[in-house]
Amino acid sequence: MEKITSKRKLTLIPLVVLVALTLLWSLGLISKGIWQLSQQSSTPTLANGKNIRDFANVPNVATGVFNYGGSTAWAPLRLAIDSLIQSERPELQLRYIQPPNGLPGSSPGIQMLLAGQVAFVQSSHPLSAEEHELARQQGLTLKQVPVAINSIAVAVHPQLNISGLTLEQLEAIYTGKIVNWRELGGADLAITAYSRPPSTGGMVDFFVSEILQNQEFGSNVEFVSTNTQALRQLANNPGGIYYGSAPAIVPQCTVKPLALGSSLDKLVAPYQQPLVSISDCPKRRNKLNIRVLRNAQYPLTHYLYVIFLQDENNELPIGQAYANFLLTTQGQKLISKTGFIPLH
Repeated sequence: MEKITSKRKLTLIPLVVLVALTLLWSLGLISKGIWQLSQQSSTPTLANGKNIRDFANVPNVATGVFNYGGSTAWAPLRLAIDSLIQSERPELQLRYIQPPNGLPGSSPGIQMLLAGQVAFVQSSHPLSAEEHELARQQGLTLKQVPVAINSIAVAVHPQLNISGLTLEQLEAIYTGKIVNWRELGGADLAITAYSRPPSTGGMVDFFVSEILQNQEFGSNVEFVSTNTQALRQLANNPGGIYYGSAPAIVPQCTVKPLALGSSLDKLVAPYQQPLVSISDCPKRRNKLNIRVLRNAQYPLTHYLYVIFLQDENNELPIGQAYANFLLTTQGQKLISKTGFIPLH
């Protein structure tokens, strides 16, 4: 928009244009604050336009047994929330299943959805243009509903004398440009970078896009099938580094989470300061710094989505009902207790 510098220019603009410009400016402010989500409402608005406080009052829930799949980052949510949904709504039974061939993850889950193997997917990345196109080719329409905020944390061995990295340094490590911690002011140790396989999608896709700028992983990267396996290997490797879901990484007693930033003077820790020493854990554990994650001061922050097929008969899909459970006040409080960041 062209800046107005005098009253004379202002009088040349019709009133209706001023009103339209004011409206656009307001909408711009709203979109700019995408991460500064409203804290004023205690009851989120569901897709059907109603404010629902608890699982018992979510309407239009299909009955029966439904398979679902998707992101491993969702594991804490599955454990804490899904069993409670089923106990309060016994007419609904949910069953998490893994791909018949390969590792679980967001992308494999979406493939299972398009193949008719699951009713909905828990995803840690938004739908890609390619996934929308695959659905369109089958005459299907995919829909995604954000239900929580997640972040990726980066961790190293607790004895490594590195407290933080820039995003550029992180990119150089995972593309093989930096192969020894000595190059970053640390000990003379070869760097072993751990990652989940690219085929699992979700967090890996986000990391490749945001950090690697879609470059290939370096030859120094070792792929591990599960988060548990990666943490176990990292705990036994003084030169190791790994990234994963912040709620799963930050409280761990065997690894050290790192601060990240665009430059060394702008590092932001995903945990509450001061860093809890390994010797004090598990009596005390590091906790997520919700404030910097919610307002996206910490760089690796993204949404968690429920993804499902849009019903052509305008009936409420079970995926939408599941998202509605998570968007209730009860669901958002449970999301918070599992370490993720609620939308409301």
